[in-house]
Amino acid sequence: MTLPSAHDVALATERRTAARLLLAHPLVTSDGPHADLFPLVRRHADWLGGRFQQVLGYRLLVDSSYARLFKAGLGARSGHRLVRSTGTPFTPHTYACLALALSVLVTAPEQVLLSQLVADIRAAAADADIELEETGRAAGKRTLVAALRQLVEWGVLIETHGHVGVIAQEADGEALITVDRELARVIVAGPLAQSRDGADLVRRAADPGFGGPRTYVRRMLVETPVVHLDELTDTERDWLRTRQRREAQAFLELLGLETEIRAEGVALVDPEEELTDLHLPGTGTVAQAALLLVERLVQRLRPVEPGHPGGVLVVGVAVPDGVVDELLAELITEYGQRSNWQRGYLEDPGALREAVLDLLSRMRLIAPAGPLRSEGAGLPEEYADELPEGRQVTDVRAARPGGGEDWVLLAPAARYATQVTVPTTGGRNKSTDAQQELPL
Repeated sequence: MTLPSAHDVALATERRTAARLLLAHPLVTSDGPHADLFPLVRRHADWLGGRFQQVLGYRLLVDSSYARLFKAGLGARSGHRLVRSTGTPFTPHTYACLALALSVLVTAPEQVLLSQLVADIRAAAADADIELEETGRAAGKRTLVAALRQLVEWGVLIETHGHVGVIAQEADGEALITVDRELARVIVAGPLAQSRDGADLVRRAADPGFGGPRTYVRRMLVETPVVHLDELTDTERDWLRTRQRREAQAFLELLGLETEIRAEGVALVDPEEELTDLHLPGTGTVAQAALLLVERLVQRLRPVEPGHPGGVLVVGVAVPDGVVDELLAELITEYGQRSNWQRGYLEDPGALREAVLDLLSRMRLIAPAGPLRSEGAGLPEEYADELPEGRQVTDVRAARPGGGEDWVLLAPAARYATQVTVPTTGGRNKSTDAQQELPL
């Protein structure tokens, strides 16, 4: 076997670095925070464009001053949301302000006063019959500022004199803003012109197009922490199970991602921990409480015979009503004060519960009970899902509870248990303490 030359190794490394950058940051500019790697993207633009299109169905646009990877959606409850500088998620009003600002900026002059930009956004809202939070009030101003700051972060707006936050600080605050209209035009990736409403836009964005099941599964693998088998249709499961070893090698070469294959599903792991916007364990009250909660949920709810008892796949178990509140109350008592958890969460356990479940849900360690993709939920219109004749796939019926309780604890949560039962050769079980993440 011929070993690759030093040139081939260097070329593959450059392309992998550029691909990883675009996957984590779909908009890269020549003068932005990743300007040092922008020349790599330009140098390998043709190869990157071809690979992203072939593997994920993503379109890549590379200009002299920016590169934009147009990603597709994954359907409802699978988006990567925007957050404020405080870590608070964007509200619907913030997204509305962001969309309205973009609609104004694509035809705005190169430079504009901040007061005029705000007036134009209000006018656009009135024309679209959209009711915004009152931008003259403190809460409305903060919402608008959050949207404008996001545009500054993307490079669409440049704070030439002053800053956008002045509108929330001073009654007559003013700033001079420079607008990059080209960037404003390439921010939105979804098929706006063909969509009837927001829900239709989400469905259309999630359509994998000509790639069908293989493209959708690849996107799920790359863009989510883990793909559970019962979240896939029959055809998608068939494709994944027959191709998973070859796909593992392809993802390692293209993106440097390692593949973990388990009975319940598949996950891509980044050894360098660069390609994720979610971390567990993590810092802060919510991450600490989430880690402690999921550990105790696993200890209490782990099936006696996890895996395939009787040949039945088990992806999740029901979380009985009231258990989350009970465990969180215990955690607040045990850790709240001594770990300096945020006072707001200590005084409002309901807010802590919502934030913790939201994080665990986005980590795909817990999920709300409800219809699944394997049952036809959320499929794009006219989505092809036909198995080759005579082909059988993993049966996912009843792999997780379908109703009754609000939440389902999923198999990957077992990674975060610090007490695990290990079967021994003599048939007896041995209890072992573990201080790191464990296999499914």
